[in-house]
Amino acid sequence: MAYNYKNTTMPKPTLTILAGTFTIHRLAAQADIPQEVTRAGFFAITRTDEELSIVAPARIAVPSERSDPGWACLKVDGPLDFSLVGILSGLSTALAEAGISLFALSTFDTDYILVKAEKLAGACQALKARGYEVHE
Repeated sequence: MAYNYKNTTMPKPTLTILAGTFTIHRLAAQADIPQEVTRAGFFAITRTDEELSIVAPARIAVPSERSDPGWACLKVDGPLDFSLVGILSGLSTALAEAGISLFALSTFDTDYILVKAEKLAGACQALKARGYEVHE
């Protein structure tokens, strides 16, 4: 049976807060990827024809054109099956209703939601109010 975030009888996924804060960087499309980034425990790299985006721990200096520091990261405990429907929708709806913006990432196994670190407590409260379990 597919997960449906509006169906309150189905358990909602549990989230875990990753340690530390993160910075979202924008670089030129053909920029080199700093090797220190690839040694981090958690990072994300996306390259398109228009840009190179890197999410990395705040402690790593990335020579970017633009950056936005101070993000906290919540991991949806997985692995999640590709047939599950509405996971990101449910999370983003709960945060949107609380007035909290997000930056979403997905991997093969799961999803990650980044919120500004100063909004993390409010994000956790909003998610818990919607039936999500959040772990440190």
